[in-house]
Amino acid sequence: MDSTKKRAAYGRIQTQLKSLLAKSPDAEARMASVVALLHHKMSHFFWTGFYGLREGRLVVKMYQGPIACMELQKDTGVCWAAINGGKTVVVPDVELFPGHIACDSRSKSEICVPLRDASGAVIAVLDIDSDVPGNFDEVDAEELEKILALVHEA
Repeated sequence: MDSTKKRAAYGRIQTQLKSLLAKSPDAEARMASVVALLHHKMSHFFWTGFYGLREGRLVVKMYQGPIACMELQKDTGVCWAAINGGKTVVVPDVELFPGHIACDSRSKSEICVPLRDASGAVIAVLDIDSDVPGNFDEVDAEELEKILALVHEA
């Protein structure tokens, strides 16, 4: 998908989410809606979900797609890289990412975006996999960061 079409698709998703998320102040309900809408509106998303930080562990939360790893080994893989670095990580080819955790061998590219609470602390990551190499870029990073900002908006 070219950048213009991709931004337009994300814009439509953001508009839809603003309306949906206004219906509940519950962060987990909002996260579940974000996952469902993204997964079903973006055709190149193979696995879409959140991993949450729980007492120093990274545990799967709500997701759509094939069965996920229930817990990710500490300080390993793309999700931990996003948490430890405090920023979005785009991986065009997961086979080339040191320490990549292969929950499903069909995953070829990945993006992971930190979710922060109202105080700014990272509490989870939005992890999205694609079964096509090179499916994510800076447009995805920018737009997904805007979408995650909606989770804690009043």
